[in-house]
Amino acid sequence: MAKKNGGKDSKKEAVADTKTKVSASDIKQASKESEQSAGFNLVEFLKGTKEELDKVYWPSRQQLVSESLAVILMVIVSAATIYLVDNIFGWAAKQVFG
Repeated sequence: MAKKNGGKDSKKEAVADTKTKVSASDIKQASKESEQSAGFNLVEFLKGTKEELDKVYWPSRQQLVSESLAVILMVIVSAATIYLVDNIFGWAAKQVFG
């Protein structure tokens, strides 16, 4: 069976192999560079941590208390609802199976 495209497939494969080799060598080079700069620097870490903490929105005391109370209230309401639904299903199960 003769090739109709004049060997274009082999040229494409050669180009693809070259691209693969280039990208593989790029990956190896990037890996070597990251290994060289991968040392842990405590001072830089602490500076970065402080910069990130400066970006945090810290709520006021009043906001903290009111939102905490809202969360506690919702937990109590949710727990009471689950308790009541559980008791209703328990009572219904006793009526059917008991």
